[in-house]
Amino acid sequence: MSRRRGLVAAAVVLSFVLAGCSDVAASETTPSPTQASSSTSPSTTPTPTPTVRPTVKPKPKVKQKPEYYALRVERQLDKLGYPVGDIDGDITARAKQALCAWRETHGMPASRAGLTLDDAYSVLNATSRPTPTREPGIYVNKTCQILYQIVGKTYKRIVWISTGGPGYETPNRIGKVWRKWAGAHESSLYEDAYMYDSLYFLKDRPGIALHGSRVNSLVKPYPDSHRCVRVLRPEIHQIFEDTPIGTKVQIYGEY
Repeated sequence: MSRRRGLVAAAVVLSFVLAGCSDVAASETTPSPTQASSSTSPSTTPTPTPTVRPTVKPKPKVKQKPEYYALRVERQLDKLGYPVGDIDGDITARAKQALCAWRETHGMPASRAGLTLDDAYSVLNATSRPTPTREPGIYVNKTCQILYQIVGKTYKRIVWISTGGPGYETPNRIGKVWRKWAGAHESSLYEDAYMYDSLYFLKDRPGIALHGSRVNSLVKPYPDSHRCVRVLRPEIHQIFEDTPIGTKVQIYGEY
């Protein structure tokens, strides 16, 4: 009887062991529906396509014409003491005289040509007059029809003048002021021709002088005198006052 009970108990234990192994085996070898679908189904999320933006080419810089800078150039020249006449953006003969003087005082060839881009950049970038490289004195440039008064190491004045016209050319010479005649007097050579604050500088040509005229309209932007150098008033008076006997005077250039 006891033997039969032992056999029954052994059978029961064996049935539990086999059932447990069967569950483990089943869980390891049979994939769940969720696992199967996740491993075999492809991804449904689309891959974004990169946006291709067109290449934008930089716009080329527009190179302005000289006339674009004319008004600013006139203002700057006038501010720096180069007389231009009316400041209106119109490069007149008077403005060309100023440009001619600018070129000469900055080491460029002196000419009465119109405004160039190089001129405009040079003038607009400047903050002061240059320092003269010549000794003190009065310098008359016939090409520009401009007078420079150099005092010490500065251009004290830059003034319009008119030298001798055709047949009466003012000679290119270097002299010294040997006589000063203040105020007005009539020319000894030409009747009814009045000279103001005259500075005579050539002893061998005693009639030639720097002087003011009865009216400033006689100081043309081109050679128009009878060998003398006509100078604007009141600038000639100021130059007269600043110029002692013995001051160097040089006439040079060609119109």
